[in-house]
Amino acid sequence: MSTQSKRIGFVSTRFAGTDGVSLETLKWVKVLRGLEHENFCFAGETDWPQERAYVVPEAHFEHPEIQRLTEDLFNDYVRSPETSALVDKLKNYLKGHLHEFIKRFDINLLVVENAMAIPMNVPLGLALTEVIAETCIPTIAHHHDFAWERPRFSVTAADDYLRAAFPSTLNSITHAVINSYGQSQLALRTGASSIIVPNVMDFDSPPPEPDGYAEDIRGALGVSEDEYLILQPTRVVPRKRIEYAIGLSRRLELPNTVVISHSAGDEGSDYSDFLNDYIQLLDVKVRFADRVVSCDRGTTPDGKKIYSLGDSYMAADMITYPSSIEGFGNAFLEAIYFRRPMVMSTYEIYRLDIQPKGFNVVEFGDYITEATVERTKELLLNPSLAEEMCDINYEIARRHYSYANLEKLLAAIISIRIGD
Repeated sequence: MSTQSKRIGFVSTRFAGTDGVSLETLKWVKVLRGLEHENFCFAGETDWPQERAYVVPEAHFEHPEIQRLTEDLFNDYVRSPETSALVDKLKNYLKGHLHEFIKRFDINLLVVENAMAIPMNVPLGLALTEVIAETCIPTIAHHHDFAWERPRFSVTAADDYLRAAFPSTLNSITHAVINSYGQSQLALRTGASSIIVPNVMDFDSPPPEPDGYAEDIRGALGVSEDEYLILQPTRVVPRKRIEYAIGLSRRLELPNTVVISHSAGDEGSDYSDFLNDYIQLLDVKVRFADRVVSCDRGTTPDGKKIYSLGDSYMAADMITYPSSIEGFGNAFLEAIYFRRPMVMSTYEIYRLDIQPKGFNVVEFGDYITEATVERTKELLLNPSLAEEMCDINYEIARRHYSYANLEKLLAAIISIRIGD
């Protein structure tokens, strides 16, 4: 290990599964390890090795007390003294554990993953702010999305907390955002400068050739051999607009199954209920695959195969990505990486930061037109045309969104902004 290496402590509500923050964090970890830094984590849930993890259940956004607080803080403009007292109690509890985490692993650089941007766990954000203020520990606050981008946080009795910690603007914090809109809004709302660090994939290392493990994945997903597999590789939350993928499936007039890879996530079950009703109304074939597909391969408790997210991409004939809002677009890069054609909405960050690079995908705006349907059918019926498009997209992404780009940015942040 070089004399300039850091012992880096990643902090978030969770580091587990296939959510965008967890997946992108693993990419940072891999790149930082290549730069000879050691990595540890603090979270409410993690699948990191036990010897490098510090787990505190109250750090998770799904902890019962945290959920109760979140519901109370974001449903009107007044909070009770009891709520304030509970916030303070949990903040101090988490603060003590954060100090112990830093001490136990001899951390000399923190990387806070979204825990000071989106207020899923208000006490954790406040605890981080106070710990950073008390220690002046160099910190990279990696912001994926902000509270002001989510309507669910617009009605709040926590405005003082949001101003203090979401995000904090302490001098020892270097802010990293994933898009130009986040950069401009952060500066406008807080006066803080930031560095754009877009999401990446390892485009210098193409996906491995099929090894036989996933040759039965279509059957496990309930997709017949004579059907097209349309993959919706997102969580089941309203802003993903999965109903657009379902509607497209119906309008294609080709045998197909829509496979939704992820679970419902953190926004309740109302949207899932709506989708199930919509599926029945349109009479289309949809499979929810979160019990079959995970971040990595494995087995269920009863011995059945679990396939990786990469396996599901490799099995797909078309990717749908109809989101209304994305912080960047992990699924976009994943589809490019696995060389799959894609039909997607032109969400704002895509239009601002990604589309100008020259990618060739099937685009639509506020709704799917007949031209969108016909272009999607054309690519499904002409695999060679889709392959040519995907090869061009891969090379564009390799130039702009590779690990090599991320390595340069992180090395610069750590050596120049943080110090050796």
